[in-house]
Amino acid sequence: MKTDKLYSKYIENIKDFTFDEQVAEVFSDMAVRSIPGYREIIKGTAELSKYYASEHSSLYDLGCSLGDVLLSIDKVLDVKNVKLIGIDNSPSMCAKCKLHISSFKTSNDILIINEDIQLSSITNASVVILNFTLQFLKPSVRDELIQKIFNSLIPGGVLILSEKFKFESPSINQILTLLHHDFKKRNGYSDLEISQKRNAIENIMKTDTKNQHYTRLAKAGFSNIEIWYNNLNFGSFLAIK
Repeated sequence: MKTDKLYSKYIENIKDFTFDEQVAEVFSDMAVRSIPGYREIIKGTAELSKYYASEHSSLYDLGCSLGDVLLSIDKVLDVKNVKLIGIDNSPSMCAKCKLHISSFKTSNDILIINEDIQLSSITNASVVILNFTLQFLKPSVRDELIQKIFNSLIPGGVLILSEKFKFESPSINQILTLLHHDFKKRNGYSDLEISQKRNAIENIMKTDTKNQHYTRLAKAGFSNIEIWYNNLNFGSFLAIK
């Protein structure tokens, strides 16, 4: 796993963050060191998928990055005749993902598609995973995507939605942001790296409150919605059709 040093030196003109080849090379390290509970979320996502996956259905990871979630699901699945499908709009991430997956012996075929998830056809899904992806889409298209996911799920199917949260209370928002910065510093990031990464990402990542997520999921038609994992200002929803 290559160490993330993308923002370790001073950058005069910081460009907006993109999932390009440089990010793809260090993504695994970046995610583990930046997202509290990242490994636990991957493991928990796989365990939940194991219980909700049904035979002759498809499991989708939308914004699949390097495929770690799909590989974790493949290890624990009991049912047969399922399709594991990862979709990501970044050519660099997809190329790295395919290379990463090819280094493992999998029990199921894993298909990786380089495509915009807003345009993707999602059908016969028992599980759809959206881990830290929705926050990078324009707020105006989020309702439509969640509705499309709901419509694609078979009865009893689930959406697993992981996101960074913002909070309505400025004081809560401030303290959890500070604690998140402390988390990153404990993982070796400098104040310069944290500051420059924040400047790069602030224009393209727009977070929602937990209530905004609840409202959107309920509006789409999900009947059971609960947060199954939470760590600082990061968490994951389980929404059942």
